[in-house]
Amino acid sequence: MTRPPAQNWEKLLNDVRQCRLCAPMLPLGPRPVLQFHPKARILVAAQAPGRRVHETGLPFNDPSGDRLRDWMGVDRETFYDAEQIAIIPMGFCYPGKGRSGDLPPRPECAQTWHHHLLAQLPNLELTLVIGQYAHAYHLGKSRETLTQRVANWRDYWPEKLPMPHPSPRNNLWLRRNPWFEGEVVPELRQRVARLLG
Repeated sequence: MTRPPAQNWEKLLNDVRQCRLCAPMLPLGPRPVLQFHPKARILVAAQAPGRRVHETGLPFNDPSGDRLRDWMGVDRETFYDAEQIAIIPMGFCYPGKGRSGDLPPRPECAQTWHHHLLAQLPNLELTLVIGQYAHAYHLGKSRETLTQRVANWRDYWPEKLPMPHPSPRNNLWLRRNPWFEGEVVPELRQRVARLLG
C-alpha cells in the first residue's frame, strides 16, 4: 500500500491540533491531544484525555498510561514513538468532570476528524479499542455489555482488541474479571512484541 504524501498527514495533524470546534463546551478550553504518524502499526483508540493529560499535552501521561504500557509490555520511549504507536482518542480534549468521573468524550471529534485520520494509517495491524465509546465506534454498536465484549475478544483478534479502560477506577472490574490480565494481557504482549520487534 502506498504511503500518503508527507504534507497530507502533517497538515491534517496540524489542523486537528488547531481545532476549536468544542471550545465553548470545554471547561479548560481546547487542547487536542493525540499521537499520529502514517508508519504506525498499532493504534490506541481510547476515550478522552483526563485533566492531567490536558495539563501536560502528553497522551496517557497518568496512572492509566502506566497500566496500559504494562499491559502492552512496552516502555515509555516505545509508547511515545509515533512511528510505531498512534493514539487517537474518541475525544481529543478534556471534556470536564461528571458525577462519577470524567464526562463522555465530545462527539464532534469522531464526526469531524476520525475517518480522515484513520484513512492516513495504511500500516495498522492492531487496534486497542479501549472503553465503551471506542467500542461503539470501532467495533460497531452492540447489545453486549463492555464485559461481554471484552470476554469475546477472540471475535476481533488479531486485528482489534476490545479492552476495559486501564484507569485505577477499574480496579474493581479487574478484580472481578481476573481472566483479562491472566489470559488476554499475555496474548496482547506477544502480539505487540511481534509487531514492534
